[in-house]
Amino acid sequence: MAVSVSAPVLSLCYNQSGELSRRLGYRLAKKVGFSSGRRSVSYIGFGSDKVGRFRVRVPICRAVPPLLFKDLDADDFRHPLDKQNTLLLRAIPGLNEFGKAVLGSMTEQIMLLENIGTSVLVSKNQLSDLHGLLVEAAEILNIEAPDLYVRQSPVPNAYTLAISGKKPFIVVHTSLIELLTRAELQAVLAHELGHLKCDHGVWLTFANILTLGAYTVPAFGQMIARTLEEQLLRWLRSAELTCDRAALLVAQDPKVVVSVLMKLAGGCPSIADQLNVDAFLEQARSYDKASSSPLGWYIRNAQTSQLSHPLPVLRAREIDEWSRSLEYRSLLKRANRISTVQKV
Repeated sequence: MAVSVSAPVLSLCYNQSGELSRRLGYRLAKKVGFSSGRRSVSYIGFGSDKVGRFRVRVPICRAVPPLLFKDLDADDFRHPLDKQNTLLLRAIPGLNEFGKAVLGSMTEQIMLLENIGTSVLVSKNQLSDLHGLLVEAAEILNIEAPDLYVRQSPVPNAYTLAISGKKPFIVVHTSLIELLTRAELQAVLAHELGHLKCDHGVWLTFANILTLGAYTVPAFGQMIARTLEEQLLRWLRSAELTCDRAALLVAQDPKVVVSVLMKLAGGCPSIADQLNVDAFLEQARSYDKASSSPLGWYIRNAQTSQLSHPLPVLRAREIDEWSRSLEYRSLLKRANRISTVQKV
């Protein structure tokens, strides 16, 4: 696939009516060509299997400038299940140090060269609109902005790689850009930044490679691999819930985050404006009711035990509940408003 990109510079400036001063966007126009045939390894993803089509983007419209969390710590928004499962992984002696040693500079160099060679590096001078979304999200979460790449792919996805304390990077697929609004796209970037804020990168990459290697050892090695894989998938599902919270801290509107999850579950650009967030949340509540019986509970666990991500309806319910929690409201009270003059 080949792609032509047009991206006029767009400043995120606010006025009293809550509308942006310009309503320009960019679009991605697909042309038939050759696929790259790339094969990628060990990523933290915010993905789906749905294929999108071209659409015109519009800027984020906020009634007021976003809140900024200057003293934000990862544990301020980490999900309780993430805390619990992280402690279980850390209880394995030397696992974290060994993982960083195994995955050091070689893996990082391979992935760096692959992205430089096959993707578009976002910067002030390249897709500056996307760059502004990333920088603002990183500022809100009190984290250094990583590199950001845009890669041609029909599978809506975004993922992060972070190894050995080196500068990490995020990759966003073109089909995800086409599927989401700008506010939703920034929420996805914030989700990926949440992985970096919570130091999830090394755990996931190491887990995938270690599990694959353990399966090559007969009998005992396979048993270890299966046990480790179960623990890691359980941890990863809980880590995704944490990063959905990071997305909410940046979007500062739960409907934006829920809309992303809804679109990844069953959205495409041609019907995006017909999707209803409230109806999707009601669907999530009906799933809880349907799985409340002993048989439903068993089926639900069987359905999710081998997934790397929680079901979209469960993620939507979780983020909706957290948005109304005292914990979230306390974080908002601690935050400071980004200066309107600074953004203009």
